[in-house]
Amino acid sequence: MFQDLTSSNSSRFQVSEFILMGFPGIHSWQHWLSLPLALLYVLALIANILIITTIYQEESLHQPMYHFLGILAIVDMGLATTIMPKILAILWFNAKTISLPECFAQMYAIHSFIAMESGIFVCMAIDRYVAICRPLRYPSIVTESFVIKATLLMVLRNCGTPMSVPVLAAQRNYCSRNQIEHCLCSNLGVTSLSCDDRTVNSINQLVIAWAIMGGDLGLIMISYALILRAVLKLNSAEAASKALSTCTSHLILIFFFYTVIVVLSITHGSQMKVPLIPVLLNVLHNVIPPALNPMVYALKNKELKQGLNKVLKLEVKGG
Repeated sequence: MFQDLTSSNSSRFQVSEFILMGFPGIHSWQHWLSLPLALLYVLALIANILIITTIYQEESLHQPMYHFLGILAIVDMGLATTIMPKILAILWFNAKTISLPECFAQMYAIHSFIAMESGIFVCMAIDRYVAICRPLRYPSIVTESFVIKATLLMVLRNCGTPMSVPVLAAQRNYCSRNQIEHCLCSNLGVTSLSCDDRTVNSINQLVIAWAIMGGDLGLIMISYALILRAVLKLNSAEAASKALSTCTSHLILIFFFYTVIVVLSITHGSQMKVPLIPVLLNVLHNVIPPALNPMVYALKNKELKQGLNKVLKLEVKGG
């Protein structure tokens, strides 16, 4: 598809490839970053595969909440794999070139996976809202059919809406510069090289960010506000503590995910004098959550921890 886009505008494109320069300002020693990044990537893959395997094998985890967690693990692996192989190729083999279609495809995949992760957080917030605020109706509302429909809706939304980002980027005229001061094909990094006006690209990015991320965050905040109101009405402090404990890991991940997005937006918008910071934050935001998410859930969720112990053959007799 992106090949067709570039072909249809071949008279306008005067560069055949982009060059991803890596981390700006530290090109001479950026290869040292490959070790921690590679470890994070491997950790993300192993941890998420373990989560998926545990949920699949343990019948006690065949519940909507864990189904959503398994989907989140798949999305996390997809997000990390979209960027990390190319970043490591840049740092290890100096393989900095990337064709225009490959660049636009990566741009699309990044936006889709991030939007998908945001959507799964919404589904998990709704699941917790129904479980805590409507416990008697939970089995009839959050069914397997609900999980399938919610997942399909998220896939359709997050595969369709971000399509405009690479399509509009492919319409720009790249007539001279082709060096991107980044490790990946970000929309702003790529379109900043165009020789024509990119206002429409910036507006489109802003609209999509507010529509998807802003809408999702709004729904999550409403869900947890209603959960908090319901918990405060409980007479038993123990019951309130137990209800909130099921939300702790989810809230930790949501806080980290959206906080980094806000910081990234601020640093890009302010055009910082140290361009390394937004680039480094962008890369870490795409690799740390995939490694962090399964560990937070494994540490904070008793059922999942027990399931992991069984899968890893760590269960102690009589324990």
